[in-house]
Amino acid sequence: MVLPPLARQLDDWVDPADAFVALFGPDSAVAPGVDAVWLDSGPGATSGRSILGTGSRVLTASAARRRVVVDGVPTPGGVLDALRREVTSSRAARTPGSPLGWTGWIGYESGAVALGVPTRAGDGADSALLLLDRAAVFDHATGRVELIADDLPEGSDWLEAAARALSASAGAADAHLAEHPAPPARAAWRHTEDEYLDMIRACRDAICAGDAYQLCLTNLATARTAADPLAVHLRLRTASPAHHAGFLRIGGETLVSSSPEQFLRVTSDGRVRTKPIKGTRPRGTTPAADVALRAELEASEKERAENVMIVDLMRNDLGRVCEVGTVEVSRLLAVESYAQVHQLVSTVEGRLRSGMTAVDAVAACFPAGSMTGAPKLSAMTILAGLERGPRGVYAGCFGMFGADGSADLAMVIRSLRFRDGGVEIGAGGGITALSVPSEEVEEVRVKASALLRAAGLSASAL
Repeated sequence: MVLPPLARQLDDWVDPADAFVALFGPDSAVAPGVDAVWLDSGPGATSGRSILGTGSRVLTASAARRRVVVDGVPTPGGVLDALRREVTSSRAARTPGSPLGWTGWIGYESGAVALGVPTRAGDGADSALLLLDRAAVFDHATGRVELIADDLPEGSDWLEAAARALSASAGAADAHLAEHPAPPARAAWRHTEDEYLDMIRACRDAICAGDAYQLCLTNLATARTAADPLAVHLRLRTASPAHHAGFLRIGGETLVSSSPEQFLRVTSDGRVRTKPIKGTRPRGTTPAADVALRAELEASEKERAENVMIVDLMRNDLGRVCEVGTVEVSRLLAVESYAQVHQLVSTVEGRLRSGMTAVDAVAACFPAGSMTGAPKLSAMTILAGLERGPRGVYAGCFGMFGADGSADLAMVIRSLRFRDGGVEIGAGGGITALSVPSEEVEEVRVKASALLRAAGLSASAL
């Protein structure tokens, strides 16, 4: 008989930032520096959950190299094939609603390879997931904090050690920040401003020729840095809070994200939702300027058309795995405002057909249309010929696949990837026939600015 996980509820609220440093920071008495994840609803959140966890089972993949490794053993197929097998086989060992699932990221090239789009091999694992067997769950609506562990011999010991660490964790995040200031460094863009302008013009030519309706063109900034990734996340979540942020340290790589975009949410009973973002304006420097920029976004023919194109694409993708007649647009062209930008956000929902899983939904929709353009296959092929290198983790997705069949995944945007003393920052935007090239370049700068600052980076001209 499989026993449910062990659980312990704390008497008092603990700040998730302090908790992560206390449980998984370099000076932790519980699990210092181990593979660990933090799905972060952001400081001051009043809804949703933040989940901190660790585990011993790891799945990594390089799509361009056609290599998937589970627990150190090469595995046939792609990352979604391996994940589908793992999620199915692990269900019996988890209770419904448990946070002890496969958590990590899936890189853009995994979707490109599956669709037959030309790809370039990048460094490291463009996909990496960790099977959580220990977790701290923070319910922001109720103020409840719960520790959960698999019913293994050491499970109760971990609960006790974690509870002790959290009871003394106040101020741990501030102390970590004070000990890890961001060392200044210089980042270089893959494409210079002139090159990027040429690429924008090439995108518009392809659109005018009828080869695409929209193209999500991207750029990538890279740097060598000694910045501490956890300190970078702590600074970023303060400067640019988001409801689908995350800090994921798996297999020697770290993803830091303040993503505002939900890629897919799948409930255990098969309800699926995606919230594509297309359409951006910077925040104003005064209240009046901010209101004017928001109104300009709402009225922009170009931005509205861009969003609607991706809504249609996501409706089509969900239609491949959802019951006929259940896919609907429940919210169209709503404005959401974040620290640096206003965004146009729409919501598309449906119900999975019998026999379809959260992994099937990802396979049908990945990469997300907001990061490809439309039509998806044509757009990705055109972009592969323009962008001189892999996107890697950027433009992929990250989050959790629950053993109860649920999933909650965000887009890898507004994110930094750390590996072997280096960091990568991706940024881009949707190009249409109405795009103004200089404005598209400025959009890339705006989206990258908070990320660069959090890591102590200045960038070469774009």
